[in-house]
Amino acid sequence: MKKMNKYLPSLRLRTLPLSMSGIVLGTGMAFSGHWASIAPIQWAVFVLAILTTLSLQTLSNLSNELGDALKGTDADQQGREAYGLQAGTVSLAEMKRLIALFIVLSILFGTALVLLAFRPFSDPSGLNIGQTALFLFLGALAIIGAMTYTLGKHSYGYIGLGDLGVFLFFGLLSTIGGYYLQTQSLTPEVICAAVAIGCPCVGVLNLNNVRDMPHDRLHGKRTFASILGATGGRIYHACLLIASLVIFAALGRYWTLCILPLWIGHVIYIFRHDGSDLDKQMPVLMFSTLFVACLACIA
Repeated sequence: MKKMNKYLPSLRLRTLPLSMSGIVLGTGMAFSGHWASIAPIQWAVFVLAILTTLSLQTLSNLSNELGDALKGTDADQQGREAYGLQAGTVSLAEMKRLIALFIVLSILFGTALVLLAFRPFSDPSGLNIGQTALFLFLGALAIIGAMTYTLGKHSYGYIGLGDLGVFLFFGLLSTIGGYYLQTQSLTPEVICAAVAIGCPCVGVLNLNNVRDMPHDRLHGKRTFASILGATGGRIYHACLLIASLVIFAALGRYWTLCILPLWIGHVIYIFRHDGSDLDKQMPVLMFSTLFVACLACIA
């Protein structure tokens, strides 16, 4: 048990609720309206989608830690939790084995998910074969995206594109994919909802980058927050949350406005604090984003 416990900080379990938000929203929207009267929810597809996104999130966390460690970005950061590599409790070899494990899990869960949702070998028309191939390709992109945020010579997190990556994979792909895997259809409302939930998902990364901005700049990590600056990064953060609620309200998902008092307090805190103090707001935004996704499922 002690041997397993040393890996827990690197897994960053508190990030996992955030990664489920898009799947919960997409699946919930599929069965909160007219589709509920046409077909029952495919629970096995939903569970596999959750397992796939949890594996991808964990893969991203581990790859992020390894990439920052190899570049020296995580060295000597004061006032925040030291992950396995920084603390010296996990070796590089162990981290690489963990990454390999979650690559395999992402492939296994993702492939099982796509095959179960589309059943390509039972479709004589060949349509489901095309959909299967498309989603397997998107899954491969998701694995590459999860790994290359900070890992590798051309890591996109070091050139200000991390926010875009989170928006695409944990906002659009997760929500639209969760809906399409259940219904094999798509609506403009779902696309708009995917944009809406993608905004606070990006906000979590932005909050992390605002917190680490001084240290990131010293090590050449050019995040979008560091490009905007301390004040600009905070204004951008507020705009992301406002945009999310405005879009949901425009879609008639008024229950999401229940989160408004919490997010107002959250934004006020962000403007009044710096550095490691911002870390206290990470779980607030992560869990509230999942809560908003659940509220948005109420038609």
